Amino acid sequence: MIDRCAFGPKPLLTVDEALARIRSAIDPIQETETVPLTAALGRILARPVYAAVNVPGDNNAAMDGYAFASREVASGHEVALRCVGTSWAGRPFQGLLAAGECVRIFTGAVVPKQADSVLMQEQARVDGPLVHFPAQVKAKQNVRMAGEDVRQGGLVCAYPKTLTPIGLSLLAAAGIAEVPVLRPIKIAFFSTGDELVALGQTLATGQIYDSNRYLLMGLLADNAYTVIDGGVIADDKDGLEAKLVEASRYCDAIITTGGASVGEADYIREILQRCGQVDFWKIAMKPGKPLAFGKIGAGYFFGLPGNPGAVFATFQHLVVPALRQLAGLSAKQPLRVRATCTSALKKAPGRQEFQAGILSQDAAGEFFVGSAGQQGSHLLATLHKANCHIVLPSECQGVQLGEQVIVEPFSVFI
Repeated sequence: MIDRCAFGPKPLLTVDEALARIRSAIDPIQETETVPLTAALGRILARPVYAAVNVPGDNNAAMDGYAFASREVASGHEVALRCVGTSWAGRPFQGLLAAGECVRIFTGAVVPKQADSVLMQEQARVDGPLVHFPAQVKAKQNVRMAGEDVRQGGLVCAYPKTLTPIGLSLLAAAGIAEVPVLRPIKIAFFSTGDELVALGQTLATGQIYDSNRYLLMGLLADNAYTVIDGGVIADDKDGLEAKLVEASRYCDAIITTGGASVGEADYIREILQRCGQVDFWKIAMKPGKPLAFGKIGAGYFFGLPGNPGAVFATFQHLVVPALRQLAGLSAKQPLRVRATCTSALKKAPGRQEFQAGILSQDAAGEFFVGSAGQQGSHLLATLHKANCHIVLPSECQGVQLGEQVIVEPFSVFI
């Protein structure tokens, strides 16, 4: 395929081809630091972590009831055992169980060493100090064995892995107070263009409010990133070059919006040729065909289009995988599901499209998706109503009502 609007007759790159080029160019960071668990949420583990203790630490009761030795019920008949004490969570029974004895026990409490089973309290009949056990009691039931979740010295968390609330809980249970993590990657982002005006100012004819910075500010909200809002850079060659070079001195990545389309790129290309090594690509995707990628100093540079729908699409499908790799994570495919389309979709063949859609799920778990409205890379209101991208392959020539399509949800909540 030839792009007639590109810089000469260059073929359009597919999304996968662009991703492959970006991945081959990026070297992940290596620097690490040690942080307490309270500061580790969302950070990327730098080394494997091993358990300091067994989890659970002792054999303990899975429910409230009576702890006993299975040999006491081996006959298969109803038996009565004398209750000689209680084991509470945090306050275990201190005595020794003799033949014909049991103890009252509560969930999470340590099972006495002489016992190996727990009868749930609903199955027991209590008559004073005697506890009557029904016939055919199952032996070795309702006991959580020491180390059955994690063994002392065993692997708790492999790496690299983003630490989640569940991961932090597991690490805490295993006695880990602090963890080695990769340092956050430093990212600066800018908007470019004379037409951009800050909120609170009055718009003149031809001016627009800078919305892309607020979009990127939210998209970059991640504990694995340290983010610097560079503001708006006017269409001034010296000023733009100075800002980009300055950012490259302290950032691992630089993201700009605007300046990647045909007319603008001639201008920004001249600057980047002086201060960096940047390629301008035309990608077979809609929205988001123009993209610039390369390096300015030691910082990787991503020049995104100016329209917010294109910013969002290129960020999700090209920048996110790159930042994950730079931060030390392995490549992952975005979640995709099949859904029945509830509206006809227009599409011309030639480019992979990411149309804004509204995904829903019925009581039976079936997915349905419809268009979020008029499609256009400048239409923020449509994107705001959407909760997914409908992914249409390059060869697709439209979708009829009731056809199956591939969908990428923006969130796990729909």
